[in-house]
Amino acid sequence: MKITKSEIMNTALDVFAQKGYEGTILKDIADQLNVTKSALYKHYESKEALWDALIDYVERYYGENFGGTESIVIPNSLDELEELSLRQIRFTMHDEMVGKVRKLLTMEQFRNERAKILATRHFHSDIVSLYTTIFYGMVDRNLIHTDNPELLALAYTAPISVLIQAYDREPEREPEFLQKMQEHIIHFTNVLRNHKGEEKKREYAGEYDCN
Repeated sequence: MKITKSEIMNTALDVFAQKGYEGTILKDIADQLNVTKSALYKHYESKEALWDALIDYVERYYGENFGGTESIVIPNSLDELEELSLRQIRFTMHDEMVGKVRKLLTMEQFRNERAKILATRHFHSDIVSLYTTIFYGMVDRNLIHTDNPELLALAYTAPISVLIQAYDREPEREPEFLQKMQEHIIHFTNVLRNHKGEEKKREYAGEYDCN
């Protein structure tokens, strides 16, 4: 029976997410694929090699589907920022592969070095870097004002990350968690709007005083 790389990766992700890295053997994955262990060995010589290939596969999938700092389109308004954020949240919550990856990284981040590094990137640094780039772009277009886009990005994304982790633990509470994320986004953008409005008032007042 011929098996494709994507079939191997998806099955390996299922098994690793269920049993963890230490609890998985290649035979578990071969059995799920309905092939012999020797057939799987033709593709990957060890569990370690398959694990490394899976991490690479996951990183590419996430980059292609979620987007990164190189490909992100800077919003032209705060309304567009809200729409972009909600699209990314829904993708993160509902994409089956991404959900399995979060579960796997949550389990393995304290036991596997590559999982630890990837967990830090996916749960924190990548999303902060993405929104730092977005906020720098919006500052350049004079859509928002901030002296520290990176700190603003951390304040914006951290509550969302916490709520997505809560959703992973209690998916039956999805409507509640999604509503809280929407409320956070709207509150945050309203603060940015008000800040920008106050800044314009100060600029106007300064010009008036000079005259």
